[in-house]
Amino acid sequence: MTRSRVGGFVLLLGLLAAPALAAAPPESSPVVVQRITIDGVIGPATARFILRALHEAEEQNVEALVIQLDTPGGLLKSTDDMTKAILNARMPVVVYIAPRGARAASAGVFITYAAHIAAMAPATHMGAATPVAISTGQEGERQPDRAMMEKVTSDAVANIRAMARRHGRNADWAEEAVRKAVSITEDEAVKLNVVNFVAEDLTDLLRKLDGRTVETDRGSRTLRTARARVVDFDMDITERFLALLSDPNIGFILMNIGILGILVELYNPGAILPGVVGGIALILGLASFAILQVNVAGLLLIAFAILLFIADIKIPGHGILTVGGVVSFIFGAILLTERQAPVLQISIRLIIAVAALMAGFFFFAVSAGVRAQKAAPRSGGERLIGAVGVARSTLDPEGQVYVQGEMWSAEAVGGPIAEGQPVRVVGLDGLRVRVKPEPPRPS
Repeated sequence: MTRSRVGGFVLLLGLLAAPALAAAPPESSPVVVQRITIDGVIGPATARFILRALHEAEEQNVEALVIQLDTPGGLLKSTDDMTKAILNARMPVVVYIAPRGARAASAGVFITYAAHIAAMAPATHMGAATPVAISTGQEGERQPDRAMMEKVTSDAVANIRAMARRHGRNADWAEEAVRKAVSITEDEAVKLNVVNFVAEDLTDLLRKLDGRTVETDRGSRTLRTARARVVDFDMDITERFLALLSDPNIGFILMNIGILGILVELYNPGAILPGVVGGIALILGLASFAILQVNVAGLLLIAFAILLFIADIKIPGHGILTVGGVVSFIFGAILLTERQAPVLQISIRLIIAVAALMAGFFFFAVSAGVRAQKAAPRSGGERLIGAVGVARSTLDPEGQVYVQGEMWSAEAVGGPIAEGQPVRVVGLDGLRVRVKPEPPRPS
């Protein structure tokens, strides 16, 4: 075969192979699964984090968003915001209750039911979704607690049953979790069709997700997660700050730091720093309680306690007012978050510790004030009263005396005093001291 024929043959093969090469799909991009971790109380910071993570996942067109969940519950408003965002997600959302020993209680049950796929790690549990907070945040008169509780519970039942029907899960158990606060283990959850499956770890989760088809706002989607690359998505600094403020214990500490700082500034005008720190801490503490929708009666009792503490400094009450302030402070702190779930209530140990510190601070202030009132004057000319000196000239009745290292104009009381005789200061008249003879000490 000549060289020209060989070249023509190669050219012919190239022309025949070109359509096939053009039709071949390009190398597929790596499959990415985004994971976020929720570990703690559900609040505004968590809701904001979920919304941002969903938006980022949609922008990056990830295969799925995995929410690794471990929560004791949280605020109803934040839970509603999160479940709405998950239900309207454009990509599959998977809730994975993990690691071992984790739980999805209260708000966690609603978040789990909102997900397209739900899974649990071994030795985990979920349930007890009965609403506790009955504050709706709406204007108008507050209805009786029982009626309000029934409304909130009925609304929660309707909500979770709707989510259960959407994803083909057990709606009856979900209602019992809300009405009767029942809980369930991971094996029971699979048997009762509460969750889809149990996964040992994240790798096992991705393997079991692979090939499953879910319905999203963009239609059906079959997951390809067996060899997916997992990318963790974390809270930013603002969300971490909001999460910190959502802790009632942190808010309680900040509020008391603010109160003490402002009081120190009031008793020491011009110190500046205590006032600045106290003002910032007090505002942050009140902002924390605004997030939690606290009981106003609790705030009023704490304010009354502070008034009693201050009054015991101004009015000689022998500590009785401070004791009353401590009692008012403890009751106010307990009432402050009593309408919230237990995970959103202030620790009773922290309440007692802070009350003891506040009482100690004001008891010290009261005792210091009493000591100051009883102590002899230590400044100005009044410090001379009672001091012993010596006459440096004859006092008949006026002359000079030497007292505490200084020369003073003096006036004799009760008769003349000879030069060199010991004298005792008995009074002060402007810049002149009044003295009387000091009897000689027995030898």
